[in-house]
Amino acid sequence: MKQLYHFFIIIAFLLFFLSDLAVAQFPLPPQVPIWDANTVELTLHKITIDVYAILPKTAEAETTKGIPQATTGGFVIGEKGVLLIETMLTKRLFDQQMKLVRSVTNKPILYAVNTSDHGDHCFTNYLLPASATIIQNEFAKENLAKNYENIKQFMVRLFGKNRGIEESVYRPADLTIAKNTTLTLDLGGGKIVKFINGGTAQSPADLFVWMPSSKVFWAGNPFIGESPTIPWLFDGYFLEPADNLKKIYDFLPEDAIVVPGHGRITNKTGIKYTLDYVTSLKTTIEDAVSKGLTLEQTGQSVKMSEYNKGYVLFDWLHFNFNLPNAYKDIQRVKSK
Repeated sequence: MKQLYHFFIIIAFLLFFLSDLAVAQFPLPPQVPIWDANTVELTLHKITIDVYAILPKTAEAETTKGIPQATTGGFVIGEKGVLLIETMLTKRLFDQQMKLVRSVTNKPILYAVNTSDHGDHCFTNYLLPASATIIQNEFAKENLAKNYENIKQFMVRLFGKNRGIEESVYRPADLTIAKNTTLTLDLGGGKIVKFINGGTAQSPADLFVWMPSSKVFWAGNPFIGESPTIPWLFDGYFLEPADNLKKIYDFLPEDAIVVPGHGRITNKTGIKYTLDYVTSLKTTIEDAVSKGLTLEQTGQSVKMSEYNKGYVLFDWLHFNFNLPNAYKDIQRVKSK
């Protein structure tokens, strides 16, 4: 019995060590924090009657300069209450978010939707009123339930210690949306909102928010921002995102108003850069695989310099995540 106890202690230690080692080996971006939750200031942008976007103050000036931006969000005011789109990374940012909401309405927060399981989209769910209904993609809820502390550690690694990330407490979603399904919510007063789980477009946890009457679309992480921003495909997927990004892009009307996951308000044309980059990467990697190039050889030859237009995180994302994930996915399909 004593030997068995010691065995489990050793196994637990190894699991902890390997988990810590995996985090340590995760390649860091050129700047940490990617953006600083202790200095970000959020601002309110009215899109139409009772429909608002919440953006970092710097988004308008810095998005097209290639400077990474903090999380965007927004809210819709219905007859009886408010739908909040995204919660934020830290209490400091959540308090700013709520102050902006309260600057235009005193109605209660009835719903809050997270478009991702990344902490900057959901880590302040615990600060919402107990009566609020939290909406997530089905995978997002499952992953957060199993891996909340690991996700916190990951977010601290990218966004820094002593930003308030460590204070986050897991609060489960109340309502989930399965893959390839949608949920329609009637907030009253003609405010119809659709939540779309179209499958992996950046990660399996993606959820899009669409208001048909106002043609407003919250794009979340799959469409981070305009050029020169490229997508963050570091969750290990490529072919499914490549297909689903195009499906979502084709779904949007030409006059859609798009709130990207981390950038200024734009339109359908503004997010096409993401689709163009992914399409070009797919074609180029398919060619490399067909020629029998190794991953290392492909990394040396597929620079995608035509898309390297000043985004601070280009090299980090392209060479560490986007290209290897594309290669592995395409190689896997070819070898079947």
